[in-house]
Amino acid sequence: MSETPKSTLQYRFDGPEDAPVLILGPSLGTTWHMWDRQIPELTRHWRVLRYDLPGHGGAPAHPAAAVGGLADRLLATLDSLGIERFGYAGCSIGGAIGAELALRHPHRVASLALISTSARFGTADSFRQRGVVVRTNGLDPIARSAPERWFTTAFAAAQPAIVEWSVQMVRTTDPGCYIAACEALAAYDIRNELSRISVPTLVLVGADDPVTPPADARVLVAGIPDARLALVPATSHLAPVEQPAAVTDLLIRHLTTAWQAAPVNVGPPPAAITAPAPKPVLSPPPPPAAPPAEIEARPVAVGAARPDAYEQGMKVRREVLGDAHVDLAVADADDFTDGFQDFITRYAWGEVWSRPGLDRRTRSVITITALVARGHLDELAFHTRAALRNGLTPAEIQEILMQSAVYCGVPAANSAFVVAQRVIREETTPEA
Repeated sequence: MSETPKSTLQYRFDGPEDAPVLILGPSLGTTWHMWDRQIPELTRHWRVLRYDLPGHGGAPAHPAAAVGGLADRLLATLDSLGIERFGYAGCSIGGAIGAELALRHPHRVASLALISTSARFGTADSFRQRGVVVRTNGLDPIARSAPERWFTTAFAAAQPAIVEWSVQMVRTTDPGCYIAACEALAAYDIRNELSRISVPTLVLVGADDPVTPPADARVLVAGIPDARLALVPATSHLAPVEQPAAVTDLLIRHLTTAWQAAPVNVGPPPAAITAPAPKPVLSPPPPPAAPPAEIEARPVAVGAARPDAYEQGMKVRREVLGDAHVDLAVADADDFTDGFQDFITRYAWGEVWSRPGLDRRTRSVITITALVARGHLDELAFHTRAALRNGLTPAEIQEILMQSAVYCGVPAANSAFVVAQRVIREETTPEA
């Protein structure tokens, strides 16, 4: 284990020093120990580097709120070790980090394996709400529900010790770093960039994965020119733990083939082994996709008007209020209200909420106070929800309403408490 600054990640090495390097990336809420059962076979052929996400497994709690930021930290770690070229296999957010490296630094990635990974993980709203739950209740509710997301029912019943181990991994994670990782996944979307991944890629998914289902894996395979799909039967999200032998076999076969296809000075490739049951289903690679058309850059004349604020406004509006709310507002717009929707997107969200002078937490404090003062309870409901996602706690919202009672009036604050209490209960109650 190493001591790491904010710009790098905690890591460990296994395997011979003169072997080619293979990076293994963890899932959210896990540590590098999720790969323990792959290590004996993989280290016969590779020098394996495993890393922990910030605040996971005792790693320093330096949150990173973007997948690109995590990729930068990993790359800085590799640079500090003098590692130029490597193979990469990652699970869930670990896979997203690998895809980010393949997009931005394809010359460094010899081969790529995306395990239980998506080009877009669920919805931004779901991950931001998970952050609200953790901020309010801590990690215990997320930890207790982790086995339902990670393992099939049959595996959980047969392996209670592994289930308890997985719960403890989540419980010992730093809450702030977990919330930051949720924010990173909420903002992550590479669906329009998949065709630029030129690295030989294995997309591996459990047939019973409810988090990143096989449909998500097929999106990756359809978009990445040199990709193959491996479907592991009777397996859920944490496939390397639930089916270690099958995952190990698939990784060895893929990595061996990839290094043979694109040889570098990394020594001879290992021999493939036969995977035990359940036998994964491996699809043939799709034909290469046509390269995207080039877009001609248009210079902006000196003194030209500022770029249209609509796109920026819609981005901020979705991040603050959530996709579901914005989608409903846009869908309900007609000829009578469409101009108003355009107006608030451009000016409220694109101009004011996008200004750098105040952070979003502070803007939420001001907005809630103003809505209480004016008695706008419908607006208060979704801005209370936005405030939670912007980082305010229920206790802080309570204090805002108490302060408002003095300066805006007790009846106004009383009505506001009713609305805010309902929203806070909805947003902070963990799913059963």
